[in-house]
Amino acid sequence: MWRPSGDTRSLWFRSRAAVSRRADGVNQRTPKMYDQTLFLETLSRFAVVLPARYDLEAALSELTESVTSVLGLAGSGVTMAEEGRLRFVTAVSQASGELERNQEEQQAGPCRDAYDTGEVVLVTDVREESARWPEFSATAIRLEVAGVAGIPMRLADQIIGALNLYAAGAREWSAEDIAVAGVLADVATSYVVNASKLRQQEQVSEQLQHALESRVVIEQAKGITAQQNSVTIDQAYQLMRGHARNNNASLRTVAEAIVAVGLRV
Repeated sequence: MWRPSGDTRSLWFRSRAAVSRRADGVNQRTPKMYDQTLFLETLSRFAVVLPARYDLEAALSELTESVTSVLGLAGSGVTMAEEGRLRFVTAVSQASGELERNQEEQQAGPCRDAYDTGEVVLVTDVREESARWPEFSATAIRLEVAGVAGIPMRLADQIIGALNLYAAGAREWSAEDIAVAGVLADVATSYVVNASKLRQQEQVSEQLQHALESRVVIEQAKGITAQQNSVTIDQAYQLMRGHARNNNASLRTVAEAIVAVGLRV
């Protein structure tokens, strides 16, 4: 995902429509330094964590802390889409958490715009955006946050959420800022997707284990029932099935009762 060269990074910008703009549409050219060493350390750390089992909320929380440190921000946060609505997941500071909750409640703000359009939304000074996002702007001004950016979290052609950046003063967001934030937004997306896959695998394993356990106890119950009724194993199985249907119970429940408490069918 990370592209160290200028040419490939520009391709990344075009593919994600991540053009650095102010709210008035004027391109930003002012360079902004970021902590490159910390950025590389962050990528290295998360590359190690990703294949392993992890708590998604904790991983996203650590990621937002890293984004804040790498870019020298006042805070950052992650919101995820659920049935078309954005839900606040995590934030670094109390101020950024309040701004995330405001956007969740109002469903309006740079985060919402980034999710709706699939494009990076950059605001140099939110005090100039009161007409666009009145509730969000008022909250940001009260919390002394001025520079804001919303970075869409993209999975193929689907936007699943947004990574949100908050600066204490007015900020001329640079191409480097957005490149770094975009890579870390991709990391966040990878964590969400991978956690879902891991959970799906766990569910499959759990279902398989449940099926194996059911088979064992059913086989035991069939043997007991066959002996008790002097019938064949197949006939015992039919007796168990009939008892389960008549009592609106699962076959496993009947089998467990036969094995554990001596139920006769």
